[in-house]
Amino acid sequence: MILDKVGNTTIVSQENISLARFLENLVNEYATISSDNIIINLFSFTDITPDSILEFLDVSRVHKNNNKSFVLVSDKIGYDELPDEINLVPTVQEAHDIIEMEEIERDLGI
Repeated sequence: MILDKVGNTTIVSQENISLARFLENLVNEYATISSDNIIINLFSFTDITPDSILEFLDVSRVHKNNNKSFVLVSDKIGYDELPDEINLVPTVQEAHDIIEMEEIERDLGI
């Protein structure tokens, strides 16, 4: 698992591993990054489906309940194929933009 920390955001990515194994590694390492906003970069995975993205829902809920942002990045699935509670964007820059907007909303108490 590759962790790249930028400010209060950690970008998590992985190469040459199954999506299930990646999710298992994420859950195991979650305590070390739980205080950061998290971007999950899924570009290295070619076999992503809406159902496989839903596997991240529990981690996303826990993280958002701690008032932190959790954003998935993949251009292989449209955001309209997933429930609204999952943030999925096609680029890492858009993930940073989502986090910035959510931080403003949290600061304003929205």
